[in-house]
Amino acid sequence: MEKQHNKLSWWKEGIVYQVYPRSFQDTNGDGIGDLPGVIRRLDYLKWLGVKSVWLSPIYSSPMADFGYDISDYNGIHPIFGTMEDFDRLVTEIHDRDMKLIMDLVPNHTSDQHPWFLESRSSRDNPKRNWYLWRNANEDGSAPNNWRGAFGGSAWEWDEKTNQYYYHAFDKAQPDLNWRNGEVQRAMFDVMRFWLDKGVDGFRVDVMWHMIKDEHFRDNPANPDYQEHMSTFHQVLPIHSTDQPEVHDIVRKMRDVLDKYDDRMMIGEIYLPVQRLVAYYGTDLKGAHLPFNFQLVTLPWDARQISNAVIAYEAALPAQGWPNWVLSNHDKPRIASRVGAEQAFVAAMLLFTLRGTLTLYYGDELGMRDVPIPVQQIVDPRGINMPDKNLGRDPARTPMQWDGSEKGGFTEGRPWLPLDRLAGKLNVEFQKRDDNSLLLLHRRLIQLRQAEPAFSQGGFVPVYSDYQLISFIREAPSADRFLVVLNLTHRPCYFKSPTRDYEGIIEICTARALEGQRVCGVLALEGDQGLIIRLDPAE
Repeated sequence: MEKQHNKLSWWKEGIVYQVYPRSFQDTNGDGIGDLPGVIRRLDYLKWLGVKSVWLSPIYSSPMADFGYDISDYNGIHPIFGTMEDFDRLVTEIHDRDMKLIMDLVPNHTSDQHPWFLESRSSRDNPKRNWYLWRNANEDGSAPNNWRGAFGGSAWEWDEKTNQYYYHAFDKAQPDLNWRNGEVQRAMFDVMRFWLDKGVDGFRVDVMWHMIKDEHFRDNPANPDYQEHMSTFHQVLPIHSTDQPEVHDIVRKMRDVLDKYDDRMMIGEIYLPVQRLVAYYGTDLKGAHLPFNFQLVTLPWDARQISNAVIAYEAALPAQGWPNWVLSNHDKPRIASRVGAEQAFVAAMLLFTLRGTLTLYYGDELGMRDVPIPVQQIVDPRGINMPDKNLGRDPARTPMQWDGSEKGGFTEGRPWLPLDRLAGKLNVEFQKRDDNSLLLLHRRLIQLRQAEPAFSQGGFVPVYSDYQLISFIREAPSADRFLVVLNLTHRPCYFKSPTRDYEGIIEICTARALEGQRVCGVLALEGDQGLIIRLDPAE
């Protein structure tokens, strides 16, 4: 069947690969990844089939939250390199026909940022209103009950000016006052600075936090709070996040982007789907891709996931483009959540769903969360709530390039320890193993790029039960594919309730079955996934 490709925007057709720079590749022996290291590994990303690189923060920072506390939005932290290194990175990425997406952190700065130092200097400083300052209650307590994501109250007392300032995260990360037009203009200038340098887009950190309730009302108690949860969840953040006015801010950010050719914006937003899709904006003039974290947050249950995919597709605005992700720098890795065998099935799910896909570095190898000795914990969330096991360090360990002691990541002492299984969970080993997760990822990416059914086709659910999920991907004048995934360790059977499907197994978690013809009832092994190229419809 003749295949017809319609030209898609680059951010629709390519795989986004998240690089956590501290952990990708070190070139100077200090045990911390850097920009020259990212440049060194671009050919690997090109080989894998990656089209877009999302770079977690590299800005000047005291590193209280590893770069999400920014002291200079227009500077590069020396541990990552220089602005010349960054300019070279942009060039090298574009020379490989790839795109660069930068992290933008507009909700808060470092408490060492010059803006905050001025704001903190006196109550009548011109930048006082750039941040959120409030008087104490009559009894001296915090202005309200809002909680910080890293534990405790979200308010920090300032002795010098006798007021509290608000910080949604660490106390070293004061929130900006986005109701202030000067703050907006300053941050839009930051966006322009990087866009002028050739950056192709932004992933906007905690987009749904950017505007707070104008009256700073208490949040209601969370009736479902349990002791193992972060103390942030003791209250429901209905007044501290997702305020209606945030959509005006997002649209203004989009207006900045639209003055440039072919740029895009991803929004980090942890919200239920019906509220998430509002961030596409009126007339799709909000975020191009409000991050859809359902595969990160849902239990690995076939029925729940199938229902979530269908509900998400239904909730999307007309012409809204979907997106999916399995892991990131804030959440446990997919291989640790579902197990090494199911990681193969998870990859097949991610790469066969409709929309833009984001791959977290190392997930293509099945990298796992690594236990961090208590004395080596560095993540502020892990330090502040040590009894809850909520630290993010385990999912941020160095990329495993080869089977050497330090994984090919550094010649120094890695800033976080490597997995004891790095001898097999590495690029060099898995490139030689035809049955490896790495080569499965590469083949899935190649299939996705070659077949219009996957790159731009529709999604048609077929059948799901408590073990499996199945669906069709199809596009006009192109081959159709049936995807059948067993999300359990036990065997199961697939039979369509409406008709028998016939075709050839294109990709399977068990490679020996590829090329076989199938029809009717399919018997699947545990942890098995099938992509079947269907016979042409009669």
